[in-house]
Amino acid sequence: MTDAALVLFSGGQDSSVCLAWALERYARVETVGFDYGQRHLIEMEARQAVRHQIAARFPHWGERLGEDHVLDLRGFGAVAQSALTADRAIEMTDRGLPSTFVPGRNLVFLTYAAALADRRGIAALVGGMCETDFSGYPDCRRDTLDAMQNALNLGMDREFRIETPLMALTKAETWALAKALGGEDLVDLIVVESHTCYQGERGELQAWGHGCGDCPACDLRQKGYEAWDAAGRAELEL
Repeated sequence: MTDAALVLFSGGQDSSVCLAWALERYARVETVGFDYGQRHLIEMEARQAVRHQIAARFPHWGERLGEDHVLDLRGFGAVAQSALTADRAIEMTDRGLPSTFVPGRNLVFLTYAAALADRRGIAALVGGMCETDFSGYPDCRRDTLDAMQNALNLGMDREFRIETPLMALTKAETWALAKALGGEDLVDLIVVESHTCYQGERGELQAWGHGCGDCPACDLRQKGYEAWDAAGRAELEL
């Protein structure tokens, strides 16, 4: 395995910060995205916009930014229907989980990413999973990911590392990390180019970015930005 990382990259705020985090640490960084039948393909477009802007604005990172891969998981999305893949309300289910929860999504993503990384000679799998701003997704918990890492290493006879730089951060601290990594230029890039809204809305650009402003994803993003801004837009100590 070489000094390389594969970032699970959706084009959203969290994975964009993770991409910058990986580019700061690894000599070669590749990205992988997943088409799992999500209703709003705007995030697939955002992926390319963020990659392009990072390479253009940060040449030292652009030199390290390798190939992008998009894997077709629409069969999985059809089985694991949610409010992200079907026309249904965003609400809490009788299981106590939000209807945006796609059962096993991160487990499936990591299995495919590990298979790709195996063939690409990459040991580090980087994801934006976070349990501090936990929204009811059990596959975002670090103990789940530790178990998954162990299973992948046993099953593939490898030594993969699932790295989750945002795991213990609030959304405000994620904005602070973005500034620490790339200054206000990276913050601006994430505000303008990344996409997180569950409703797929771009709409008018707000201080915190594009989005409907009502869904749980927008709510977390907006509140995190406003908390960070109120605290003086400080950088997170790296």
